[in-house]
Amino acid sequence: MRYDLCLPWYWEYDDVFAGMVERACIEQGVSLWQIRPDNLLESITALYKGITTFKTLLHRGQGEAIFDPIPRWAKEFGARRINPAELSLWSEDKATMHLELINHGLHTPYTILLASFLEQPVIPPIDLAPLGENFVIKPSNEGGGEGVILGATSMDEILQARMKFPEQKYLIQAHITPRMINDKPAWFRIFYANGETYPSWWDTQTHIYTLIEDEEYIRYGLSNLVDVTKRIASICRLDWFSTEIALADEFVVVDYVNDEIDTRVQSQAMDGVPDEIMNNITKQLVKIAKENL
Repeated sequence: MRYDLCLPWYWEYDDVFAGMVERACIEQGVSLWQIRPDNLLESITALYKGITTFKTLLHRGQGEAIFDPIPRWAKEFGARRINPAELSLWSEDKATMHLELINHGLHTPYTILLASFLEQPVIPPIDLAPLGENFVIKPSNEGGGEGVILGATSMDEILQARMKFPEQKYLIQAHITPRMINDKPAWFRIFYANGETYPSWWDTQTHIYTLIEDEEYIRYGLSNLVDVTKRIASICRLDWFSTEIALADEFVVVDYVNDEIDTRVQSQAMDGVPDEIMNNITKQLVKIAKENL
């Protein structure tokens, strides 16, 4: 048997996302094979014996090595892979993406790039003055804010931080102060999926999303969020991801590309993605499978 779309997943909070994918598959006439821990062994066995196969892979089994044979099979047998691992690895490197975005004319925070501690244990003196009174320290390959230090002020903090993830490059970035619009910071998280963009206000303190109203796009010139996100998409070439953009003197890309998206929805968790956005994302992802029939 051959399925149109394969969705491996194990995270309990992916259940609503999986349900949305299932509904989108029914709507679009796409057959879906869900692989979870309870059917993982029999599924991988059937896959490698050629009993059951698939044409498109939407992999949510990242981080659990026992799921790895599925994307490996997909690559070997030429299945369409949504966010292929090699593209994800390249685009999640913040140091690499920083240079790519600059080369393509996008605005980013003033940044000093440092080699990894293992590559360069002792770094030459750095002029921290252009960073301002305080700055942000980021490891190049961590997601979800892991290892990020906000409000750093000293060289010693930089030296100590480099030892936490000694194999990774580090970015030392100026703090971006966004404009205030209607008494809230002009800070946004934008989701991209298969050519479509879904911008949202995003509170950096509470991590709560608020949908942007149609009239706000016009009144505050927020349509540029769509343009910038699509330019990022053309650079990273991922099928779906999120990015953070702040409006200061201009639109500044603050957090470049996040491809392992937290799919919790707002109806289930206060800091989840608005249900409407996640529902639209799943429809776009299923559309990829439909186009690959």
